[in-house]
Amino acid sequence: MGVYKPRILLLEILEQTGFPEDFNIYYHTHLFCHQGSISFHFNNKEMKCQGSEFLFWFAESQLKDFSFSTGFKATVLFVDKKFLNDNIPNLSWSIDARLHSRQYPIKQLKDTKDKIRVLSNFNSLYEKFQDVEHRFYEEVLKLQMQLFILEMWHTFANEYERRKRTLQSGSLYERFVHLVQEHCMTKREVRFYANELSITAKYLNFICKQNSGVTASEWIKRYTKERIVILLQSKNLNVSEIVDQMKFSSRSFFTRYVKKVLGVTPTEYRNRME
Repeated sequence: MGVYKPRILLLEILEQTGFPEDFNIYYHTHLFCHQGSISFHFNNKEMKCQGSEFLFWFAESQLKDFSFSTGFKATVLFVDKKFLNDNIPNLSWSIDARLHSRQYPIKQLKDTKDKIRVLSNFNSLYEKFQDVEHRFYEEVLKLQMQLFILEMWHTFANEYERRKRTLQSGSLYERFVHLVQEHCMTKREVRFYANELSITAKYLNFICKQNSGVTASEWIKRYTKERIVILLQSKNLNVSEIVDQMKFSSRSFFTRYVKKVLGVTPTEYRNRME
């Protein structure tokens, strides 16, 4: 029998204590840094989160090389990955927020009000998790999980929108990235994006290779894969509904596409989640 792992953990992390063992396998991590700093590699990029900043890591993120400054102190909320994924209240916002956090895991908190909101949100979810005597425990906990997510989205909505505006008015490459984020649910051909930018597909690929080292089609595939994963993780949609939302010509074509990008069929992916 496996070791019991609570769905929700709220901990104070200090320089001396570090993180629980294997936390990143089982939990999405929400961290508010009170003082000091934590440095780490995220998807092979070196990053640092400092006092009064918020940090979010998805479960199974590529994390390594942690180091803590003297006097580091943070409040950290760990949420079971399946429990959070099963209770996402708004799928379209989830896609935007997840894509943003995969690129920018460290977020600025504007003022004291936002800091209080984040920590209060941590405590409210954890308190509901502990209230096991509640007659409607599971129902209330799920609703609190949804409220938690909406509160976090609210806190960082301005940052999401600001980065979107920056991409919209940026270089050709930045505008391409913005267009892919906006349209890859239904548009997966390089030619569509080249036409939107009034350039040739060949030149678009050149721009992408020059700026990122990978082709335009690879970027489209990466963002499309991200959306497929989010949709497959949602219990509210069956495979046929996902096929319709993403405007694939047939379920069999969708299955082949998923097999290519995920290595498994949609059904196999969902079975692994159970």
